[in-house]
Amino acid sequence: MDGVAGRPDLGLDAGGLPVGNIELKAPGYGARPSAFPDKRSRDQWERFKALPNLLYTDGREWALYRSGELAAGPLALSFDPTHAPDPLGATADPASLLDVLATFLQWEPVIPSSPRALAAMLAPLTRVLRDEVLVDVQEGGVMARLANEWRATLFPEAADQQFADGYAQTFTYALLLARLEGAEPPLTADTAAAALDADHALLAQALRVLGQAGTRDAIGMPVDLLERVIGAVDPIRLGAGMDPWLYFYEDFLAASDPVQRRNRGAYYTPIEIVSAQARLANHVLVDRMDKVHGFGTEGVVVLDPAAGTGTYPLAVVQQTLSRVEAEGGAGLATEVATRLADSVNAFELMVGPYAVTHLRLSRTFADVGVVPDEGVNVFLTDTLAPPAEPGFAQ
Repeated sequence: MDGVAGRPDLGLDAGGLPVGNIELKAPGYGARPSAFPDKRSRDQWERFKALPNLLYTDGREWALYRSGELAAGPLALSFDPTHAPDPLGATADPASLLDVLATFLQWEPVIPSSPRALAAMLAPLTRVLRDEVLVDVQEGGVMARLANEWRATLFPEAADQQFADGYAQTFTYALLLARLEGAEPPLTADTAAAALDADHALLAQALRVLGQAGTRDAIGMPVDLLERVIGAVDPIRLGAGMDPWLYFYEDFLAASDPVQRRNRGAYYTPIEIVSAQARLANHVLVDRMDKVHGFGTEGVVVLDPAAGTGTYPLAVVQQTLSRVEAEGGAGLATEVATRLADSVNAFELMVGPYAVTHLRLSRTFADVGVVPDEGVNVFLTDTLAPPAEPGFAQ
């Protein structure tokens, strides 16, 4: 497939794992995107530069780019390769070309240890996936049916662009959640779906879409890269000393789509402010309204209508359980946690933070031995939409 869908001409695997991509240009075109004479090739480069290992060549000039940065070359052969009988033997420095090719073939994903750096790495690849999904939908491909199902069950007003963006984010987050939940490399959509089935059914289904006939062919290139890159994430290292999800989505959206971040208001309240507000509300419940266990008292219902990554619901649950356990022990904490699992609700419009909220609340309840039969009450929905409209998924 050519660059219309944002896909280079060739993709290479080694040992069953994706290594990189090659973009072939016409002879004499060169391998330096900044010097390309036509707008189409320059626009194509704006998509391709997100790829972690990309080799450009017109047969004579070769250059290796990694995430938009020049990694090797440009190297020019000393002849026209379309006419020379022995191309490597006729180079000014054959070893240099071999070095470029070896560097390309030996690529391994290098995963940062901080959540912010990981968000910056994944965001460009997610944009590539979004662009391929969008093209397939607009061409009436296999993803078009999924887009119609998305509109029928979740967001009736979603345009093709919104669907493509939502699916790409869902796929990326589902893979990452599965890796952090224990799915082992080599990570694939199937193994990730199996890891998510019990507690994250909606995300697991987003991964299983790739098992449908033709889907992998339509969007396989960025999917292969995301599987390999996320499969290399070290969950222990990523979460060392902090909650890796606290501001992950804000960083991800800032790198992926700053316009959407601004339009959606994806700027999260500092944890110190959230904690203070949760303590104040709990104080009112206990001391002014005689709710002995605060948020965990029977009959008290909590709803966050725009949950983001779940900072407010999580503060409610954690503070309540900490206080109850200090006063009545682990047994009482488990009893109150069971009530909280039924009474704490979170609505979120964007798929990424919805996934994170679902994960964080599920883990928090699981840590005290509570696993709700129907899962935690986190819903992918638009709080401001008329209640009669479709669009309410748990």
